[in-house]
Amino acid sequence: MTYAIRRINHDELPALLNLYQHLHEDDIDPPEEALASLWDEIINDKHMNILVVDVGGIIVASCVLVTIRNLTRGARPYGLIENVVTHADHRRNGYGKALLGVALQLAWERNCYKVMLLTGRKDEPTLRFYEEVGFIGGIKTGFVAYPEVP
Repeated sequence: MTYAIRRINHDELPALLNLYQHLHEDDIDPPEEALASLWDEIINDKHMNILVVDVGGIIVASCVLVTIRNLTRGARPYGLIENVVTHADHRRNGYGKALLGVALQLAWERNCYKVMLLTGRKDEPTLRFYEEVGFIGGIKTGFVAYPEVP
């Protein structure tokens, strides 16, 4: 099926929030009273890119690429990819690989010296998926801190 990978549009927040239900089924909804201003801040942040896969006008996959300014590595930025998700009905169609390929290309165009991605998944198919896109496991050790134990 024909698809396009592009930046999300301002009016597509409801579709994105719906897609995020396939990322964390038990996630807490953002506070309604702060949602509009938070979305405006996110969508207008030139260092934050929400990329989506659009299939016939329906958003079926998404990821966030943040480029972070840096004073090391010749002042080259680095990238962080988060919230990688594909709708359950659209998995195994190559959308995720294509999406992450575009995200990495965007990071390289922005002169990032590296891009990091963390996953909480431990299953081999998911880890192999990230390796097939170009991420290399085992090079660094990731740590995560939370204000409360999840």
